[in-house]
Amino acid sequence: SFNISAQVDHCVVLQREQAQRRSCPCRVWAAPRRIAKMQGDLSLDEMPDEHAVADFLELLEKHRIDCEKQGKYEEAELAATRLEQLRQHEEFRRRDELRSQQLQERLSVEEAHVGELKEFNQTWDVKSAEYEAHARNLQNTLAERHKAEHEAQLRKMQQDTEPRTPRWSKDLLNLRKIQETLAKMKKYAEAEKTKVQADKVEAREHAMWMAKREARIGALEEQFLHKQQLEMGGLMKRIHSGREEQKQARKSELDRLLQRYHNVKTQMESQQRIIQQRVERYPITAPSATSVSRPSSALNASRKAMFGSS
Repeated sequence: SFNISAQVDHCVVLQREQAQRRSCPCRVWAAPRRIAKMQGDLSLDEMPDEHAVADFLELLEKHRIDCEKQGKYEEAELAATRLEQLRQHEEFRRRDELRSQQLQERLSVEEAHVGELKEFNQTWDVKSAEYEAHARNLQNTLAERHKAEHEAQLRKMQQDTEPRTPRWSKDLLNLRKIQETLAKMKKYAEAEKTKVQADKVEAREHAMWMAKREARIGALEEQFLHKQQLEMGGLMKRIHSGREEQKQARKSELDRLLQRYHNVKTQMESQQRIIQQRVERYPITAPSATSVSRPSSALNASRKAMFGSS
């Protein structure tokens, strides 16, 4: 099969022969036979590099023109046929190479975008988890402080809330006085009756005092707990506000990320369309896919802004 070095050697030999033919037109040269042999040896399945193909096409075209001028129409026809075959194959190769390279560019952008999305989500998931952990710590700390303060406040209210002792009525005090007087007079039966009556009055007044005191302590405790609830509510409101701000920041950053990706993708697709049109219009003379399909510096800058060094 025909390889690149063999083709280059053939091209060099043919160019030397053409130069010698121009200097010695009377001499008969074997260039047509050599080109015919190159045409037969050149395999469409194993093409040399583009520069070697271009050199060979140029040489074959010169040979066709020479044959046409010399009236060697069969050789000219053979050269023209081979030229058409090579041009069609080269056009197909360049289009196929361009499609492959542009597909690889699109895949690279998609892979970079997927990688950035993954990194973005991982970063924000960690931030969210850290925030929730901090929020739970604040709630637990405040709840523990509230519990300790509540217990201390209850002890203080039990000690300080007035009246700390019952205030007995005049009737009860009078009954106790009568009870003592009867006992001193050794009227024990009447003293016992008076004592039973006074105990009932005392129990009733003690219950009334206890109920009134507990009600007052309960009201003070309710006010204290309401104050604590307001404090906890303020903390929960701040936590909720911070959570919403974090969600909004995450959404804004995601929107910017997606917009950068859209800009890069749109610019790349636009450049690829321009390159495709250029190759379709000038399939042979247009630069190869390797050179024309590279993104511009602006696109590279956009990619760096979007994907970093990757």
